[in-house]
Amino acid sequence: MKVKIKRLDSDLPLPMYETGGSVGFDLLCRESVTIAPQTVALIPANVIIETPPGYMLMVTLRSSTPRKLGLLIPHGIGIIDQDYCGEDDEIQIQVYNFTDQPVTVERGDRIAQGIFVRVDSAEWLEVSEMESETRGGFGSTDNKN
Repeated sequence: MKVKIKRLDSDLPLPMYETGGSVGFDLLCRESVTIAPQTVALIPANVIIETPPGYMLMVTLRSSTPRKLGLLIPHGIGIIDQDYCGEDDEIQIQVYNFTDQPVTVERGDRIAQGIFVRVDSAEWLEVSEMESETRGGFGSTDNKN
């Protein structure tokens, strides 16, 4: 799949798949950012990506980021829509510093990864009753014997 991409700082490399088996490509920090304890911040990822039709771009932290830096994505993942690709639409990695110390992410650090995921749009078919058996609500599988 060929995907249009624009780097804001051409001194930093394009995102890369680090191994032949990698499903995600690494996103790099464009400029050093210090995140105060217990706060949310945005880390600029240096790229604008035109997500192909029929896909979304899912952004998640690298698996080592929480352990090494004490950062999480507050909502778990980021979703980049197909129409988020204008000149001012740099991908930003939203992070939460869950530590008691400031955390600095340096320019060029691999902070997150992007994964293209196929998507489709739903066409709603409204009904007055659902035909499936009721499971018992949120957490219902916790009570199965």
